[in-house]
Amino acid sequence: MPDPLLVWRSEFPILDTCTYLVSHSLGAMPRRAAEYLQQFADEWSTRGVRAWHEGWWELGRTTGDLLAPIVGALPGTISMHQNVTVAQAIIASCHRYDGPRRRIVMTDLEFPSNMYLFEGFRRYGAEIHYVSSDDGMRTNLDRLLDAIDERTALVVVSLVLFKSAYIQNAAAIVDKAQRVGARVVLDVYQAAGTVPIDIGSLGVEFAVGGSVKWLCGGPGNGYLYVRPDLARELEPAIAGWAAHARPFDFETGPLDFAEAPERFQSGTPNVPALYACRAGYEIIRQIGVPAIRAKSLALTRRLMNLAREAGLKLNTPDDDRDRGGTVIIDVPNGAAVTQKLIARGIIVDYRPGAGIRLAPHFYTTVEEIDRAVESLISIAAQPGAVRS
Repeated sequence: MPDPLLVWRSEFPILDTCTYLVSHSLGAMPRRAAEYLQQFADEWSTRGVRAWHEGWWELGRTTGDLLAPIVGALPGTISMHQNVTVAQAIIASCHRYDGPRRRIVMTDLEFPSNMYLFEGFRRYGAEIHYVSSDDGMRTNLDRLLDAIDERTALVVVSLVLFKSAYIQNAAAIVDKAQRVGARVVLDVYQAAGTVPIDIGSLGVEFAVGGSVKWLCGGPGNGYLYVRPDLARELEPAIAGWAAHARPFDFETGPLDFAEAPERFQSGTPNVPALYACRAGYEIIRQIGVPAIRAKSLALTRRLMNLAREAGLKLNTPDDDRDRGGTVIIDVPNGAAVTQKLIARGIIVDYRPGAGIRLAPHFYTTVEEIDRAVESLISIAAQPGAVRS
């Protein structure tokens, strides 16, 4: 049947040059992103410093509001940052770790940067507790819930795990955390733009993510959601002049916090990056995540069936309810196979301990899926051709 989403292929120049199956890592650039970046350059060159008061200074808020409906958040609840690590640091700095509630709980399947950041707060008294996985692909939910208790300050979890595309049971985690007085930091990086999210209904205290992947918004655009009732009382220790209620008064001394979302800002906004991400946000909003999810499930199912028929090992949940937008295929010498696929114009990536990651998006065709799997099978079958 005709695929109505393929009309969007012309918006992404890279699709004319290769089979692009790496949107879980860097989404394809929309053509209009270049137009928005040119708009920034024109404003800088013609308006100069006046541009700050003609829209630049408010870009963090307006961009967050553009993103908000995609993740189920209200306007005025999302602040924009350089990346997720900065957003996580701001959250961590809102809490103390010198009392009985000092534990930070996460699984051993989290993206390493999340671990690195919170490990640094051990010096302030934080206790980091990792919950181990049984198979390196899924979370042991019972074990995770048991680890969340009255000693827990924060629970840091990804909605979709980066190595396996496994969807964690965020609702159960939020419910347990709230029953014992802990707060949840939900990393939606691998979900936003391909898996429907309703942050507001979930009731999660914090959510973080970035625009590099499924949102097709490019680098430099991390985001931080803070639940509105909580945002009014938190005072981050990591803050800068953009978080001041009257930044252009240049008052010295202690910070008089602005209302949310500005109170969670740091310094000068990353204006060109904020211009660049608008294109991806607009397209995702226009298509709608439910339509993207429906196509994603169909293409990942086809991908998995083809791989399974060829006897390849899958490190991805089979159940549609448990799988995000990526399929991970594990073959011997996967890193070398990946490089040969890329040389053939099939752009994928590899993660140690997982395998080759392939991610169709709304602009992917069925023919591209078939070609990618056929090429992977033929390369992996070549004797001695993929020695690491």
